[in-house]
Amino acid sequence: MGRPKEFDREAALDAARDVFWARGYEATSVDDLVRAMGIGRQSLYDTFGGKRALYLEALGRYNAGNVADLVTLMRRAGSPMEALRRMLFAEADLSAEQRALGCMGVNAICEFGQSDPDVVAAGAGGALLERALIALLADGFSSGEFRADLDARAAARFIQCTLSGLKVSSKAGAPPVVLRDIASFALNSLKAG
Repeated sequence: MGRPKEFDREAALDAARDVFWARGYEATSVDDLVRAMGIGRQSLYDTFGGKRALYLEALGRYNAGNVADLVTLMRRAGSPMEALRRMLFAEADLSAEQRALGCMGVNAICEFGQSDPDVVAAGAGGALLERALIALLADGFSSGEFRADLDARAAARFIQCTLSGLKVSSKAGAPPVVLRDIASFALNSLKAG
């Protein structure tokens, strides 16, 4: 009996993520996945449990990485307003190819809505991002950068919605100038006097 072929699990997972990201869950076949991952069908099932389990793991990893990147960006910015500016303008700074892909997390929401609780659970990083945004906004209230009459939780949810809207608009073909207009309007609505 031959020894099973070894492969880099993380690299295979990243390859699967890229296929799902580009095509969505339904339009991706197991053949698409094994071809992109460079593994056999049985290895996919043995290692990841099947297409659905692989999708959920790839989506969860993507979402966690996205939220971690945003939180890191917030911590490294010189001020709360600069952090929000960088977050909201980031979509406009992507290449046309990256914008056309959209966000895998937003793509999953658009594909599944609330019909699949496991997909919804894979996006649970939104609560972490909301808490980080509330803390960032509190800092901005203290420093006088943001309007004092804003409710931090409502403003954090507005920012999250704006981020999602920017990603959907981007995927739909909105040019960078339009994305920057949207981001600027959102920032101006938060600015103090």
